[in-house]
Amino acid sequence: MEAAASDQPPALATKKGYDVLRYPHLNKGLAFTLEERQQLNIHGLLPPCFLSQDIQVLRVIRNFERQASDLDRYVLLMSLQDRNEKLFYKVLTSDIERFMPIVYTPTVGLACQQYGITFRRPRGLFITPHDRGHVATLLKSWPETVVKAIVVTDGERILGLGDLGCYGMGIPVGKLALYTACGGVKPQECLPVMLDVGTDNEELLKDPLYIGLRHKRIRGQAYDDLLDEFMQAVTSRFGRNCLIQFEDFANANAFRLLDKYRDHYCTFNDDIQGTASVAVAGLLAALRITNNKLSDHTILFQGAGEAALGIASLIIMAMEKEGTPEEKAIQKIWMVDSKGLIVKGRAALTTEKERFAHQHAEMKNLEDVVNSIKPTVLIGVAAIAGAFTKKILKDMASFNKSPIIFALSNPTSKAECSAEDCYHLTEGRGIFASGSPFNPVTLPDGHTLFPGQGNNAYVFPGVALGVISCGLRHISEDIFLTTAEVIAHMVSQKNLEEGRLYPPLSSIQDVSVKVAVKIAEQAYRDKTATFYPEPKDKEAFIRSQVYTTDYESFLADCYTWPKEAMKIQTGTF
Repeated sequence: MEAAASDQPPALATKKGYDVLRYPHLNKGLAFTLEERQQLNIHGLLPPCFLSQDIQVLRVIRNFERQASDLDRYVLLMSLQDRNEKLFYKVLTSDIERFMPIVYTPTVGLACQQYGITFRRPRGLFITPHDRGHVATLLKSWPETVVKAIVVTDGERILGLGDLGCYGMGIPVGKLALYTACGGVKPQECLPVMLDVGTDNEELLKDPLYIGLRHKRIRGQAYDDLLDEFMQAVTSRFGRNCLIQFEDFANANAFRLLDKYRDHYCTFNDDIQGTASVAVAGLLAALRITNNKLSDHTILFQGAGEAALGIASLIIMAMEKEGTPEEKAIQKIWMVDSKGLIVKGRAALTTEKERFAHQHAEMKNLEDVVNSIKPTVLIGVAAIAGAFTKKILKDMASFNKSPIIFALSNPTSKAECSAEDCYHLTEGRGIFASGSPFNPVTLPDGHTLFPGQGNNAYVFPGVALGVISCGLRHISEDIFLTTAEVIAHMVSQKNLEEGRLYPPLSSIQDVSVKVAVKIAEQAYRDKTATFYPEPKDKEAFIRSQVYTTDYESFLADCYTWPKEAMKIQTGTF
């Protein structure tokens, strides 16, 4: 990689030791030792007290508990990320089940809606159509010369909340926080990007606090030209191995951009492929309860957007792996969109939807569709709160011994049904998973069930770690089926008895490593890896790449002196 002077971060001479305390990659707060304070020229800039990282974590947690709302807790954690990166990730990983719902769904959805209020300090890059012809220059302004993973959005379809424009930047920031907390990808090698092409949200255009461009969305050729320039600039600046994850693009762009770029760049769309992988993982785990094959099931989707179509395509791959021909697998899948059941002969069907159009009378009401199709699996991905009514849940229980019901829409306010309703209305026989977390449910017989959360965080951090570790340049669909199989395999019998279709979130780092190892093994076997020599012990190699949240020593005679601190100390930054 070139090391031109223009590529380096701003110079930080030894006499500017104060800057160390303002640089989140290096700042340790009161954990700096006396010797470090003296060598980094920050002695006297801190109170004469020394606190270990564990005590600092305790202080953050106590402040966290004092906050009045989840939005306040989000602001507290994001502010910590801006000040002290190691401590931020130490806190997240200390109790990932507790903190993930704050930095990710469901709270991140509220944070995006309120981004004008919660905005404190810019993170990542903001690229607009006005930057056409100069995107490569913008990327050079980013202080890190090594970036291995980018999450990019245009903010048009944030979760189930719609067009939030530039406020959608909270999603790439949150996703990349989980790249590190759940997958161990180094945070300084991650870059969140907002492609701000405007917004069609009238409320935002009138919002005095809105931080984005105040005009309608730019579409057509101008939009495509910006995307093309961005993709080319990324690979030119950071190499063809740089992973680019597309996030929360509207359906019309999500599929075509994936098709356009997937064979030319190291890229995937989390809403299509990540959601598919985690949903199929849940289905594979559920098969251990129903004791049959995936191809024995009839699957009905409420929704026919990128999530539904992505899940359906991966289900077909899984059924084919069982030995079911593709055409027969397709016949097992039905979809309902905003106009009703997708059937042959219905007007204005897209190519993607046409694939799942079967011979059947047109029907608009989901209750009627469920009663007619009698599915064994019901999957909600249309962000229509309460779509799985009491009648639907009772009907599913009436013609299934163990109905599989996935309410996957995010955030929680958009879930198709609650875990409590599902379990109670199916007499405890429902096999439930959701996109956002639900509290445990105790049945009348005293048995407590813990709803499985089909969180994409089981997928994208491990996929990213695996792709980065072996230098993949293209991400095939096989990777997402492999990932689903790994996740399902890690669900224990005890987990299933508790109602969990996914491993406990507390084990998510281990899940990510196992996913990454499988991806690396497959890549070296298929000769698609580009990093050689091939590691003999791939798990040991991948674990050695994982980010550590422990503070490093900054003493000049210590072998663990970080290169950033060395540059500050010597004045060569």
